[in-house]
Amino acid sequence: MPNRTFPSYLGLSSTEIEERINEAFALIQGCRLCPRTCGVDRTKGERGFCRTGSKAMVSSWGPHFGEERPLVGKHGSGTIFFTYCNLGCIYCQNYTISHLGEGMEVSAERLASIMLELQSIGCHNINLVTPTHQMPMILEALPFAIRDGLSVPIVYNCGGYESLEALKILEGIVDIYMPDFKYADPEVAKRFSFAEDYPDVAKQALKEMYRQVGDLIIEEGIAIRGLLVRHLVLPDGLAGTGEIVRFLSQEISKNTYLNIMDQYHPCYEAFEHPPLNRRITSREYRRALDLAIKAGIKRIDGLTI
Repeated sequence: MPNRTFPSYLGLSSTEIEERINEAFALIQGCRLCPRTCGVDRTKGERGFCRTGSKAMVSSWGPHFGEERPLVGKHGSGTIFFTYCNLGCIYCQNYTISHLGEGMEVSAERLASIMLELQSIGCHNINLVTPTHQMPMILEALPFAIRDGLSVPIVYNCGGYESLEALKILEGIVDIYMPDFKYADPEVAKRFSFAEDYPDVAKQALKEMYRQVGDLIIEEGIAIRGLLVRHLVLPDGLAGTGEIVRFLSQEISKNTYLNIMDQYHPCYEAFEHPPLNRRITSREYRRALDLAIKAGIKRIDGLTI
């Protein structure tokens, strides 16, 4: 069981963290860090689907006030945007980062200093945006950050396309998991994110995340530990909201903190793939909310149920 020290990584010894780092880097030799299992040796400069080697690549960082309320608080969520992605969604709203590679390589020491900078300006957490394909390098920075006083929760803000082997390395390190649950239909996942196995993979990943951290715990308005799920509503019900909220309610927890997001708008290659070439309607969004309420989800971001 994870240590209940807050944040949890402060309950791990330096030896335990070093072991996790070694386990994580072993995953990118014949890479199986994510479910794509590309098999390339990233430690030798080979590149797979994510086009990332063995150095962290960061696009930007800073306090973010557009995240969910329990993450933002008064001083913002300390977001670090990592370059590239293991999904490749054709409608990505951060496509200049995830597809075009906007960003630069940074050392473990520099990444640690970024975390500490965000903490020093009052951010309530370190929010790792698209961390999946860079997880070993993030862990490599952690001892430097802890040594110099890091003491806020780590948020793992990911696409939901996660390897169970990698997630188990993170147990006792990540306090808040914030995955997307993008699709319920394999064909839709294949068409728009090149990941036909996404629905099954995401379900297993969310179960593992929930096993580690449980329902979201909020103290004085700030999230300190637990699972927070995001679901982006797509045009014509393409995301499969009904099945997703059924799964969360019946197989995770009715107390899952769920953000049903209405901000979809066409980006990148979406204009060439109707119906992704339009925004969602208010009716489509309302239907998604109704499905979640009928499924029994009790904690929907922005709603009092």
